[in-house]
Amino acid sequence: QVQLVESGGGLVQAGGSLSVSCKASRSIFSFNVIGWYRQAPGKQRELVARIWSGGRANYADSVIGRFTISRDITKNTVHLQMNSLKAEDTAVYYCNADVVSNTYWGQGIQVTVSS
Repeated sequence: QVQLVESGGGLVQAGGSLSVSCKASRSIFSFNVIGWYRQAPGKQRELVARIWSGGRANYADSVIGRFTISRDITKNTVHLQMNSLKAEDTAVYYCNADVVSNTYWGQGIQVTVSS
């Protein structure tokens, strides 16, 4: 079993920056992949960014050049740095991890970008 706890988030004006972090209850070194999804009101949950065990990262087209995902294996933590935020980035952001054949989710954290 893996617990994922998100932190950070909050309210920021458009054009600003914000970061969210996800701390896992065990070492992320062996995770297949860990990353972030988001869900805006009335919309489906979508992938934002993820980082694979080998270090390769994937990003949604809408965040390329603005968001950066990173991990700190020593602290079992993954970070998402969000720059040049837009109103359409407003959503609940969820940490997600695939570990062997199981998928785990955090409880979600709100990110609100005011225009």
